[in-house]
Amino acid sequence: MEMSTDENLVYKIALTQAEMIGGKMARQLLNYFGSAKAVFDAPIKQLKAIDGLGEKKVNAIRSALDVKRIEQEIDFIQKHKIQTLFIDDKAYPQNLKSCSDAPVMLYYKGNADLNAPRKIAIIGTRKNTDYGARITEQLVEELRPYGVTIVSGLAFGVDVIAHRKAVQVGMSTIGVVAHGLDMIYPSQHKHIAKDMIKQGGLLTEYPSGTNPDRFNFPMRNRIVAGMCDATIVVETETKGGAMITAKLAASYDREVFAFPGRTIDLKSSGCNYLIKTNIAGMITAAKDLVEVMNWDIDGKQNVVQPKLFTHLSDDELSLAKILEGSEGMHVDELALKAIINNSKLAGLLLTMELGGIVKSLPGKRYRLV
Repeated sequence: MEMSTDENLVYKIALTQAEMIGGKMARQLLNYFGSAKAVFDAPIKQLKAIDGLGEKKVNAIRSALDVKRIEQEIDFIQKHKIQTLFIDDKAYPQNLKSCSDAPVMLYYKGNADLNAPRKIAIIGTRKNTDYGARITEQLVEELRPYGVTIVSGLAFGVDVIAHRKAVQVGMSTIGVVAHGLDMIYPSQHKHIAKDMIKQGGLLTEYPSGTNPDRFNFPMRNRIVAGMCDATIVVETETKGGAMITAKLAASYDREVFAFPGRTIDLKSSGCNYLIKTNIAGMITAAKDLVEVMNWDIDGKQNVVQPKLFTHLSDDELSLAKILEGSEGMHVDELALKAIINNSKLAGLLLTMELGGIVKSLPGKRYRLV
């Protein structure tokens, strides 16, 4: 089969466009065969031997290798200077990669670093109140000195207010969209989208020609939640995209925060629910977020050097050294790096927390005080 463009990219795109093959199955295939090309080169019998891969899915994989159609997509990518980020690329958002349902391929147009050390999702209702708009703008303004990248979904309401304010104050901002990069939805946001490409970027898992269908939006939300260090809900009702994103972020062991509102305000009912059920921590200003995330104003993390902890045991000192420079490490990752079993680790962390050495964060994460 002749291919006039990058052969590896053709196979990568084909794998991500195969019907009935989601991100989890695609990753399973990549882990087993080693590359997208190897998946398509594999004998049918070998493919069918993969758990969960029946005849229909095997046929879907085979039919996805439409070289002519994919080369047209690659022409579009090259013409519009779009980056393709496969899940094994260094530029792929590493936070997102750790999520089991992360998309295998992303399409990106912009100049912001998707692995910048401080990425915050600011989300909320599409029909914000004046209070919601004011809180959003104030939050972005207050975060400016901390080198934060603002991520949202380019939707009406809180999303676009956050993007616009970030552009206005010179901050990097990334919009995750639920369609291909051959269009902007809603169309009213074309102008701000152009500014964002110069001062951030647009990101999607969808190839050109993909319309903003209803199902795509919750899928888009998992990217917003997964790639960010924390998600902040400004204003929302108890149902809607912001609630989905917040719960996804919590399921990924990310920090989640919400601004409280009056009990009689419908637009704050979702935020109040997230706080009441401990899905989100309550914040009233950027300083609350900064304190929990342990940031300082020059872009570095406030760290108490482990070398000062002369009273620590060898195991505690080892944990302190591992946590140094981290803005929050999951207990499983800490156990793996420290080579300590979970029961012993739990005891060490409790002792260190009581001693004011470490602080526990939502989602079973820890950092140095």
